[in-house]
Amino acid sequence: MTTAHTTPHSQTTADEPTPRTAPPFAVISGAQVQQALTGHEREIVDLVEATYRLHGDGKSVNPPSYFLRFPDRPTSRIIALPASLGGQSPIDGLKWISSFPTNVAAGIPRASAVLILNDHETGYPLACLESSIISATRTAASAALAADRLSLGRPRPRRVGFFGTGLIARYIHTFLAGTDWEFDQIGVHDLSPDSAAGFRTYLEQTSTNSPMITVHDSAEELIRNSDLVVFATIAGQPHVSDVTWFDHHPLVLHISLRDLAPEIVLAATNIVDDIEHCLKADTSPHLAEQRTGGRDFLAGTLDDVMAGRVTVPKDRTVVFSPFGLGVLDLAVGKHVYDEVARSGQLHVVEDFFHELRRYG
Repeated sequence: MTTAHTTPHSQTTADEPTPRTAPPFAVISGAQVQQALTGHEREIVDLVEATYRLHGDGKSVNPPSYFLRFPDRPTSRIIALPASLGGQSPIDGLKWISSFPTNVAAGIPRASAVLILNDHETGYPLACLESSIISATRTAASAALAADRLSLGRPRPRRVGFFGTGLIARYIHTFLAGTDWEFDQIGVHDLSPDSAAGFRTYLEQTSTNSPMITVHDSAEELIRNSDLVVFATIAGQPHVSDVTWFDHHPLVLHISLRDLAPEIVLAATNIVDDIEHCLKADTSPHLAEQRTGGRDFLAGTLDDVMAGRVTVPKDRTVVFSPFGLGVLDLAVGKHVYDEVARSGQLHVVEDFFHELRRYG
């Protein structure tokens, strides 16, 4: 008979795991998300900058996004963005975001999303957050950060043009205004006249320095009259191909990624958020890579610019194409979670995790 070795209750061994408990699980509504983020544009831009630096330093895991597509609904998709972010407040998680363009005609937003945050130590989900606001916020903060860093050393744009006038365009304008950008002229162009008119009304109600606001009938007019061009469309393939429209060398925030033909990309200085992520899924930079068979047209990443490894020229069009990194959603989502928890307003779902004993 073999007697098993036992350890007295008063002693522990180096191999014994530290006791852990499952964290409470909370649900955070869109209203709570918006309350935690509204008016804090500069703070969120700083958070996004810090996250880009962590990602650039290799302190993140950001796998490829996973696209769920539908043969019977070719314009629609749902995307999964898993990620893990290190640093002083590590967090893991997943954004699950859908894009159904036909929603707009039905009177509801195109995109909807949730963000799941997982505890870094146990892997247990901490919270489910409404994430369309988080997604728009991190996108807008990234755009505002890029606009600031990529305009250093060149005249700061005073004329901005918005190509596409949905939620993302509105958030980008909010973040530009919230980080002290002022414009003499704001241009607007959208394939939907109603959307363009609605965005103009929004601009008239929110712009503080009374800029001249113009709704342009054509993409060419918008681009030629803008020093900062924001593409925020739902385009699935390039629709802007005339290089001469960019002869004045504007700064282009190519947020929607698929608007520019390869010849536009190849004629510009190109900055991305992450090379491997951006050069896939038939984005404009991906098409440029397929056209040339190489990546020499890329100058580097936004982190390279911030770290001084890449200098942006003054005499060329500069295009920033951000694929959108899941680590940014995690950083902003964790910020929201902490703010809601600090306020004592977390809606905890009691007994969400039920089977917590190994043997019942």
